[in-house]
Amino acid sequence: MIADLGLSEMQLGTVLSAFALGYTIFQFPGGIFGDVVGPRLAVTLMALAWGLLTLLCGLVPSGVETSTVVVGLILIRFLVGVSQAPIFPVMTGGMVSNWFPLLSWGLPNGLSSAGLTLGAAATGPLIVWLIAGLGWRGSFVATAPVALLLAGIWWWYTRDHPAQHPSVSQAEVDLIEAGRPPPKAGARHRDVVKEALRNREILLLTASYFCMNYVFYLFFNWFFYYLVEIRGIEAERAASLTAAQWLIGAAGATLGGLLCDRTMRRFGARGGGRVLPVLGLVGSALLLAAGAWTTDPMLAVALLAGCFGMNQLTEASFWATTISVGGRHASAAAGVLNTGGNLVGFFGALLVPAVASALGWPWAISSGALVALVGAAMWLWIRGDRPMLVDAQPTGGA
Repeated sequence: MIADLGLSEMQLGTVLSAFALGYTIFQFPGGIFGDVVGPRLAVTLMALAWGLLTLLCGLVPSGVETSTVVVGLILIRFLVGVSQAPIFPVMTGGMVSNWFPLLSWGLPNGLSSAGLTLGAAATGPLIVWLIAGLGWRGSFVATAPVALLLAGIWWWYTRDHPAQHPSVSQAEVDLIEAGRPPPKAGARHRDVVKEALRNREILLLTASYFCMNYVFYLFFNWFFYYLVEIRGIEAERAASLTAAQWLIGAAGATLGGLLCDRTMRRFGARGGGRVLPVLGLVGSALLLAAGAWTTDPMLAVALLAGCFGMNQLTEASFWATTISVGGRHASAAAGVLNTGGNLVGFFGALLVPAVASALGWPWAISSGALVALVGAAMWLWIRGDRPMLVDAQPTGGA
């Protein structure tokens, strides 16, 4: 794209950052959007928008004034971020809350996070292969129809609630709804918005998730660069190690989902919800610091990969506890959570190289350990058994 469109690296970086800006800003509005229109329509519209905007990326013309191209790409990528922003609030908030029984939200959320990490591991090789055969424009044009296909399948098969699905029996509906009071009549969306933005538990969860994602974005933004430029590992081998790190993260997210459901059923939403985040964040802090300061490059890789696995072990508990607090308004609560979680992508991207420049890379990597410990400490005050609104389901305590 740089060669074909005459872009500089800084211009391309600005285009890429536009996605993160749109994605972060519209997390909370996206959660409210999911609450208003329902997950079935929301995800269908998101997929359609993603497909059309991806197609537009491949149709950006060459031979046009560079500034015009840059502005157009920034707008497209910003809108792609906007269109994808509701996906986690709607899916892990609304759909999981609606479709799974009380305190059984860990595994589906863990699998969702595992899908994210597996997708990240697969995307690089797939897009490189498409570009080799079709060019960079062809990679956009070839992937856009997949979104349209998925939108059609989603609309055809899914429903907002189990009772609306023709393949769900009444016994299954009763199991899923057991223990939940009926939705409170007259609940207004503006009340949900106000409560989600000021609720103590949601704000604490969001702050801790900010800390957890500081470590996530440290790996997301810097792991490959760190292996090649700082640890001196050959690029192809570093690419394989980076993919392996994502696979370990997927395993950690899945295991975290399984264990989250067990601990929440055993100890309740309050005590059971905090077990994995505390263990995972403390464990990731210790492994991260050890990996940063060891002199053996391969031992560092092993320790850092273990850190990422422990980091992802916590994912399901964040989302399951948010659902427990949000109740029937879980999409809005999840929107607040994911806004805070993605805001750190901006701060971390600036802080890590700044610390590395001033103090060296061991301190830059170790900064994530300190932030993770702060995130773990916050869980001592989080209570997943306190519903955000009175029509949220009771979840018990411990």
